[in-house]
Amino acid sequence: MVRRYNDAVMLRRNFLQTLPALAFAQTAHEKTKPLHLKITGLKTFIVNVGSVNWAFCKVYTDQGLTGLGEGSITSKEATLSAAIMDNERLLIGRDPSDIEGIWQSLYRVPRWRGGPILNSAISAIEIALWDIVGKALGVPVYKLLGGAARERVRLYLDVGDRPEDYLRAKSLGFTAAKSGFLSPKNGVIDAFGSVRDGVRKMEAVRKTVGEEFDICLDPHGRLTTTMAVQFCTAIEPLRPFFVEEATQLEDLGELAHLRAKTKVPLATGERHFTKYAFTEMCSRHLVDFVQPDVCHAGGILEMKKIGTIAEAYRIEMAPHNPQSLVSTLASLHVDATTPACTIQEFTIKDDAWLLDLFGGARVEHKNGFADLPSKPGLGCEFDEKVAAAHPYKPVKRPEYKFADGAVADQ
Repeated sequence: MVRRYNDAVMLRRNFLQTLPALAFAQTAHEKTKPLHLKITGLKTFIVNVGSVNWAFCKVYTDQGLTGLGEGSITSKEATLSAAIMDNERLLIGRDPSDIEGIWQSLYRVPRWRGGPILNSAISAIEIALWDIVGKALGVPVYKLLGGAARERVRLYLDVGDRPEDYLRAKSLGFTAAKSGFLSPKNGVIDAFGSVRDGVRKMEAVRKTVGEEFDICLDPHGRLTTTMAVQFCTAIEPLRPFFVEEATQLEDLGELAHLRAKTKVPLATGERHFTKYAFTEMCSRHLVDFVQPDVCHAGGILEMKKIGTIAEAYRIEMAPHNPQSLVSTLASLHVDATTPACTIQEFTIKDDAWLLDLFGGARVEHKNGFADLPSKPGLGCEFDEKVAAAHPYKPVKRPEYKFADGAVADQ
């Protein structure tokens, strides 16, 4: 009788001890149950920011969760908005967490694929899907991409090409900055004078900031092949961190030609789309840095794949990012989890109304580094009323020419 009583007491005690574990298991089960989300619609927003417009999209779900994405593409924002909305019929009723499957459908099913408009539309939607899933699970997007590969992300600041512009970047704690150095005069590009002036500007900046500061250059595709070779070889002693888009994107042979002529690190990729465009330039080691843009290259997961290709060929990644906070945050999530990413383009945009536009969110930086995003999803909101107060305004890009009137590249 005593033994039965002791056994009963022991069983009761063991049962009571297991209750917390059972409660935890039940809570964990509830937290990890399927999301059961369905996409119910899309909406686009174009916001004027002076000389450019930013293009955003929201993806809506049946549970009230929304995701925010960006596909801002210079001069083509209205066309992009229509392209985004054209995908709505392919999305209604789908589970937003099926991101890879949705991407494949948007890219493959229409048959016509590729190019800046179609890929930017897919990118904007894809970014918004990651925002939804991160919010639904209560974690930053990078946690869903494999987690952190680094503790912080190095930034370089976009600046003017005067020595004082670089000194300002240095005073803000940055250890790298970028400018064009080859600027048209009165809209005219002097084939030889521009190269000469660009070299002089680079010399002045190097003398001002010292040897430890990294100087990035962006000719912006304005150079002819001959100009690119002359410029890159001339600045070799000045140790640029990289020269970006010294050639145009249509012919990898031109890039290979420049690669054979100069020792300066080369970078390109802001106008290349998807993993397919980056594979050959990486496998042939034509660049030292690839520069995919998360708003155009195919979105967050596609840029992660591009970074994996770069990593396989020991090429570094320095994502392009002149757009809004949405683009910056999306890029940082990829940077956080991608070993190949060593530096991120960054522009300070601290106008009060821009802070209001994104719910007060901003990227905090210290000593030239940004902390990893910590909020669920992308990490920002979007105020439609603020957006409506800054509606789309068509913007005409300047047209540059050579001295004989021939149109120059940009």
